[in-house]
Amino acid sequence: MNKQEIYRAIEAFAPLDLAESWDCSGILVETPNNNINKIMFALTVTEDIIQQAKAQNCDMIISHHPLFYIPFEWRGIDIYCAHTNMDKTNGGTTDELIKTLGLNVSSIDEFVRYSEVDMTVDELIHRLTKLSPYLRYTNTHGIKKLHKIAFCAGSGTEFIKEAKENGADAFVSGDLKFHTALESEIAVFDIGHFESEIPILKVFSRIIGDRTEKVFAEEKSPFIYYTKQ
Repeated sequence: MNKQEIYRAIEAFAPLDLAESWDCSGILVETPNNNINKIMFALTVTEDIIQQAKAQNCDMIISHHPLFYIPFEWRGIDIYCAHTNMDKTNGGTTDELIKTLGLNVSSIDEFVRYSEVDMTVDELIHRLTKLSPYLRYTNTHGIKKLHKIAFCAGSGTEFIKEAKENGADAFVSGDLKFHTALESEIAVFDIGHFESEIPILKVFSRIIGDRTEKVFAEEKSPFIYYTKQ
């Protein structure tokens, strides 16, 4: 598959003009090789991911998280990123998270997605723990019944107030701050940054389709969760 076709396919789904001004979405490393026979999908490009891609004879890595510094030794493989443009486009990062939870998107406000529901807090917790066994949450106002849930995959702390103003009973994200959660008037759920965004790799795979061989990187959250024995 010609890599220009890959760029066009991703950018037709998530146009680069949707990306935030500070973002580094797009081509991060481009080699002279134009024919891509095997792609590795990864949430974050690290030295380990580079070695995995080389070991599996991949020609390209497609990631969600961008790189703001690229070591010289990584420049032997094509690397492409779709970050905030993938967060904001229809069917992108948060939409896929909601789909994975078995819910539907009812409305959109740039980065934040909303889902109209009829469920209890306990039922939401049950769905979230299937995706993230390390869920943490706060519900200081004792909310029991949910009618509207706001979602923002990744880091969404700054959108909690907005979610409340838009009628949400709960907010689900992946990287919440202590005081913001403590002061929230709605229930807030932190499923982990990694866990909230990893579903996006399935979207990348669907965009590329069967036109080239594809593999998923072996990666996990950098956090180690201690369990007392």
